[in-house]
Amino acid sequence: MEESLIKRLEAAVTRLEGISSTGGGGVTTLSRGGDFSAAGAGTDAAASSDPSILAYEDLISQCVGRALSAAEKIGGPVLDVTKIVAEAFATQKDLLVRIKQTQKPDMAGLAGFLKPLNDVTMKADAMTQGRRSDFFNHLKAASDSLSALAWIAFTGKDCGMSMPIAHVEESWQMAEFYNNKVLVEYRNKDANHVEWAKALKELYLPGLRDYVKSHYALGPIWNASGKPASAPPAKGPPGAPAPPPAPVFSSESSKPSSSSNQKQGMSAVFQQLSSGAVTSGLRKVTDDMKTKNRADRSGAVSSIEKETRATKPAFSKTGPPKLELQMGRKWAVENQIGKKDLIISDCDARQSVYVFGCKDSVLQIQGKVNNITIDKCTKMGVVFTDVVAAFEIVNCTNVEVQCQGSAPTVSVDNTTGCQLYLNQDSLETAITTAKSSEINVMVPGTSPDGDWVEHALPQQYNHVFTEGKFETTPVSHSGA
Repeated sequence: MEESLIKRLEAAVTRLEGISSTGGGGVTTLSRGGDFSAAGAGTDAAASSDPSILAYEDLISQCVGRALSAAEKIGGPVLDVTKIVAEAFATQKDLLVRIKQTQKPDMAGLAGFLKPLNDVTMKADAMTQGRRSDFFNHLKAASDSLSALAWIAFTGKDCGMSMPIAHVEESWQMAEFYNNKVLVEYRNKDANHVEWAKALKELYLPGLRDYVKSHYALGPIWNASGKPASAPPAKGPPGAPAPPPAPVFSSESSKPSSSSNQKQGMSAVFQQLSSGAVTSGLRKVTDDMKTKNRADRSGAVSSIEKETRATKPAFSKTGPPKLELQMGRKWAVENQIGKKDLIISDCDARQSVYVFGCKDSVLQIQGKVNNITIDKCTKMGVVFTDVVAAFEIVNCTNVEVQCQGSAPTVSVDNTTGCQLYLNQDSLETAITTAKSSEINVMVPGTSPDGDWVEHALPQQYNHVFTEGKFETTPVSHSGA
């Protein structure tokens, strides 16, 4: 490590000496492309030799290199998507170098500045679309993992993002679902795939997380005296106009919708938060409103106050209610209590829906999505049209789910009380249950006008050792 660092420092010093020997007014052409003044080239060389940049190069050479080595033994789509991951990390390194030379931009400028990284992540996302390949879990794990690189868009605690370290950890959790599937599928089949999955995880945890923790725990550090931020020049004929900046890590521009919920990119969220309108509806607490100054401080609660409390919307103790599109790829529905009119209408098959900590609410998903997960919800109802991968119910109590289209798989884990309604097109859905009870499935009757037929899924089993192995059968009850 020390020898590598010394060699890089010597190379940087040699480069600086060559630049200074050209004179103050000369123009030096660098191998990175483009013409810069000698002073600008010197700044670029100094930024490239910064310890944080050298540490990022070590991360690429060690962790990304390990993933590439494993992918080369597998080949095919796995190698292609791993090369895109390497390209994304190389692109972020170039952006980190530019950040050290650039003034902090506004939200619109930030979207244009980060467009090269957004373009690379969209390339990985495109590989997961269309007909599902045999390596879908590999492609999905690599594609979802790239959202961790969005930590570079963190501009402060009020920007709507988690802190950089937490963002990397949370983003990997999205990818780990598919990465674990690779580990399980190839654990006893092919060691190369297992090595690839382990290398991909270690690239982010601890690789990228520890790097961000050491150098950018509070986000990127912009150069206050640097040049204004600008998007990289478009690749095209000379004189061609540059394309407009794209939203940060979003495949589509944010556009208004006829429904109450709009599809938002990260750029739109930043603009709303920075506008100052978030606190415009809050009231100031006067002295007479404070509890210690109230004249009616008795233990009794009036009937009017009880009614007022009952009509006010409830808030979860775990956090504020949330219904938003994150990173252009994940709908987050969190901490909704007593809401019967939650609707997601502007969605597509590349997006996922994650419902967490909701109670006594109903969510409608109008359109096809990739997968849906309900986690730690109570008395929650979900009505959806189509799901590409799976519908998952985890750690829930008394939930109702209605499928109006098709769903290949429904998974119920550690749940008490689940009512599942299947239509005629989803009768072939595979239902998996684990550590769950009171699971009932409603299916249409034999005639179009017939009543729904309820089927209770077994939760008790008999295990009998017969002829050298256990045979498991559901427990059946009979009585008068």
